[in-house]
Amino acid sequence: MEGQRREKPPIQPGTFKRLLGVILAHYKVHMIVVVICIIISALASTVATVFMQRLIDEVITPGISLGLSAVWQQLVSILGTMAIFYCFGVIASFTYNRIMATITQGTLKNLRNGMFNRMEALPIGYFDTHAHGDIMSNYTNDTDAIRQMIGQSLPMLIQSGLSVISMFIMMLYYSIWLTVTVWIFIGIMLTITKKFAGASAKYMMEQQKSLARVEGFIEEMMEGQKVVKVFCHEEESKEDLRKLNEQLFSDGERAHQAGNVLMPILHNVGNLMYVLLAIVGGILVLIGAPNLGFSGGGTITAGIIISFLGMSRQLSQTIGQMSMQVSMVAMALAGAARVFALMDEEPEADEGYVTLVRAKWNDKGELEETDNQHGIWAWKHPHKADGTITYTELKGDVVFEHVDFGYVPGKEVLHDISLYAKPGQKIAFVGATGAGKTTITNLINRFYDIPDGKIRYDGINITKIKKPDLRRSLGIVLQDVNLFTGTVMENIRYGRLDATDEECIVAAKLANAHSFITRLPEGYNTMLTGNGASLSQGQRQLISIARAAVADPPVMILDEATSSIDTRTEALVQEGMDNLMLGRTVFVIAHRLSTIRNSKAIMVLDHGRIIERGDHEELLAAKGTYYQLYTGAFELE
Repeated sequence: MEGQRREKPPIQPGTFKRLLGVILAHYKVHMIVVVICIIISALASTVATVFMQRLIDEVITPGISLGLSAVWQQLVSILGTMAIFYCFGVIASFTYNRIMATITQGTLKNLRNGMFNRMEALPIGYFDTHAHGDIMSNYTNDTDAIRQMIGQSLPMLIQSGLSVISMFIMMLYYSIWLTVTVWIFIGIMLTITKKFAGASAKYMMEQQKSLARVEGFIEEMMEGQKVVKVFCHEEESKEDLRKLNEQLFSDGERAHQAGNVLMPILHNVGNLMYVLLAIVGGILVLIGAPNLGFSGGGTITAGIIISFLGMSRQLSQTIGQMSMQVSMVAMALAGAARVFALMDEEPEADEGYVTLVRAKWNDKGELEETDNQHGIWAWKHPHKADGTITYTELKGDVVFEHVDFGYVPGKEVLHDISLYAKPGQKIAFVGATGAGKTTITNLINRFYDIPDGKIRYDGINITKIKKPDLRRSLGIVLQDVNLFTGTVMENIRYGRLDATDEECIVAAKLANAHSFITRLPEGYNTMLTGNGASLSQGQRQLISIARAAVADPPVMILDEATSSIDTRTEALVQEGMDNLMLGRTVFVIAHRLSTIRNSKAIMVLDHGRIIERGDHEELLAAKGTYYQLYTGAFELE
């Protein structure tokens, strides 16, 4: 069952540094080229003002007094140089945008791989306590926010920052007084940006959280659409979505109101600065004010004023562009914090060192490891004390010794469970929902580790066995079948990826699935989508049994595998499971007691304790809880 949704973790100071580290780890050379191209592009856009000043002061103002030939020569020289700079700027801009596309998509690919690799290493308990829709949001909303920052905001901020610096230097070069005038207005613009962009960033993060809730809810509704319709809760579902959507609207409205108001305000402040500069500059030109810039004296000219006006316009636009990226960067960093939070989750611990290998009997009657893939399975057990290695044949002998367990510390769901299953025996668990039946099978798989007691597998404490090897030796058929997008053959082969087509067909025949599969439109090559939605529940369960059969494990776990199947189909599924169980150690959880009559031992559980045990005849003769359950005096639910 899904737990509460994760709140967005706070943005840590090192989030941007870590994200940058992910980029540079794979694209360091690319980023160096990008920065160089951005510098060229920023300089190309800035130096145009220099040529504008030269054009006015050296060509337009002197006019024909220079002589027609000199005017044309000077004009061609200035315009030609401007064209060269602009060409460099266009080439640099084109180059870095192409490279940034590679960096952006490559970084997202690496982040998705990192998240998925860590997700696959997480314990089952993580998925029991985290909403699946919220986890999915890491791969969609959060990575998309990161994409916008890397592909758009980051290059724009770098280029805008370099443009601001270069324009500031150029302004000081021409006139200190006019520069001071400009930066008074720039200070006002930055103050306004801090106020509105900060608010926009805050609401953008809230919007992202609300979006994750909406997407999570829609995903749940899609998965549970049958339940919604059965209970006629369409209107209630609409109302629940309306509330979530209303919150998303509210957060988005506030975020975009703050962001959308910012640009018009900055634009008008820029216009005021433009007008004031024109007035001040005109007065300075008229009075022949000295040029107190770093250019080395002289008076302020019309060319300098026009260049200043162009730079001020460009500067206000640049700051406006930078301000619009603040909320985007904040949202991306919030998304990156969530992505890194998933990647930093503690992986499933595994201290095991006993592995599963292929082995054969040698002339001395001892097991030894072999490369023959058709050899018997054995546990390879290194002994740390003396450095020796022993091999134990995999048989499926499972023993529980005084096992206590609780999903939450202090709240035990299993109390002093002791039982054994010899190779080839069928052990059944019965009891009301919540009695602890499924928990026992989860412990055999080591989906959860026990605080007290021991579980031995072929005489080996399962904590010593590597989890992948332990689970490879176990087969499981669940009540809720999960089929993946792919052909029927691929879904059966999921039990053992190196299985041949012939082995998969043999497994399907064993599971009683071959007959209906051959009647499908394309037989074993029929494509399944939507968790096998085109198949009946019984057909899906038969494929699940075939998948377990092709794995050929010595131990099988059948968790209420027939509880949701009609009686007619159950006979077919039960026959398939009987074929599968032949010669294996089997743990069965069943609500239909008729399916477990032939079990070697039946364990009756109540509130995490085994209250009765024995075979079918013994438990009926005892006339206890099992007798009452079997005769209908009690209901399992």
